[in-house]
Amino acid sequence: MKEFDEAKFRELVLYIADKSKEDPRFGAVKLNKILYYSDFEAYRRLREPITGATYRKMAEGPAADQLPSQHRIIVDTGDASLESKPYFTGSQQPLVPLRRARQELFTREELEIVDQVIQGMWHMTARDAAEFSQRELGWQAASPGEEIPYQTAWLSSDPVSQEAEQHAAVLASSINAR
Repeated sequence: MKEFDEAKFRELVLYIADKSKEDPRFGAVKLNKILYYSDFEAYRRLREPITGATYRKMAEGPAADQLPSQHRIIVDTGDASLESKPYFTGSQQPLVPLRRARQELFTREELEIVDQVIQGMWHMTARDAAEFSQRELGWQAASPGEEIPYQTAWLSSDPVSQEAEQHAAVLASSINAR
């Protein structure tokens, strides 16, 4: 399995934030889902994830372990800022890139996958994106806080057989037993 690539992860976050800057629904939840689907779709198509990030089952769907620390680095180094804006009855703080992502770190196929994920989730609110991601078999099979194995990308969530659920649970428990 590909090891986590910090530089590539940060550049992917900047790339996604830049591509999503006109999306009025873009925030932390949607960023996490775009990262998740980009890595898992790359694993499905290219046989390895883009960043190698670790994703865990959280209440709002899959979330990258590394996002909080890498997000902080991106802001602290001046590569992006946080913009507070009203959103429904509260507010959100989307990441606003202050420079372009280093796209040379990615293959053409990787960027195509990310662009497709962004486009596919464009119309979604954070709640929509969270609910959509909770249909993923890997998320369903994991216990709260457990790692979602990349291998679960191969499992279909339409319709889920009992055998597939058991297989996903075995995968999740073997990864989390490490």
